Amino acid sequence: MRIFSCCLSSEFFYMAQETILITGAGQRVGLALAQHFSERNYHVIVSYRTEHKAISDLRERGVECIHADFSTNEGITSFANHIAGLGVQVRALIHNASDWNAESQTDDYPALLDQMMQIHVKTPYLLNLALHPFLKGSTTGNETGSADIIHFTDYVVRKGSAKHIAYAASKAALENLTLSFAQKLAPRVKVNSIAPALIMFNAGDSESYKKKALSKSLMGIAPGEREAVNAVDFILKSAYMTGQSVNLDGGRALK
Repeated sequence: MRIFSCCLSSEFFYMAQETILITGAGQRVGLALAQHFSERNYHVIVSYRTEHKAISDLRERGVECIHADFSTNEGITSFANHIAGLGVQVRALIHNASDWNAESQTDDYPALLDQMMQIHVKTPYLLNLALHPFLKGSTTGNETGSADIIHFTDYVVRKGSAKHIAYAASKAALENLTLSFAQKLAPRVKVNSIAPALIMFNAGDSESYKKKALSKSLMGIAPGEREAVNAVDFILKSAYMTGQSVNLDGGRALK
């Protein structure tokens, strides 16, 4: 994957300000992460697929929002080249971009598997390879000197999913990428995963669905986006953890 050379002098300000790069930050966890790091005076860059009010709000906060189409290899390359051209010092690359489709929604199973692998495996794989030279750890405060890559996987990696087979397989592959990149990039870059189960509900979810979903974990709650933000902060503050998965499942595996 080719990355074009960049002119660093035009981006001197960003070289002095640490950057958090988040894919898929237009809603839910990705949006919460962008808001969180923006409030802490990081230079935040996010990718988004669809333009809507949340993206406009992020721009008003000073977040750099870049439209990206990760459904094609060209789209991934274009995004990587754009980031490389900025000459930024990336403190953390957070892969949150995701898609959620089920076998029940299509009879084109080869296309479904390709789609899931494209967004959950090929995109982080190519972006990690292209952008790891731009990752640089923090040298201030109490944080580690290593930079970070964080993959958002899923609880289903541990058990599979009869209703979302292609999705579960692609997230399991992403979990394995965590292990391989942790070996490849250590000690300069730590690579870890966050595997959430139920974090938050959608606006249209019924009360019966909510009750059934909550009953699946020991904690019996939907903790909200803040739980994922806390997990990211925990990883960034660690000086020693790499190649691991933080399971945000409320004890679901023990039920």
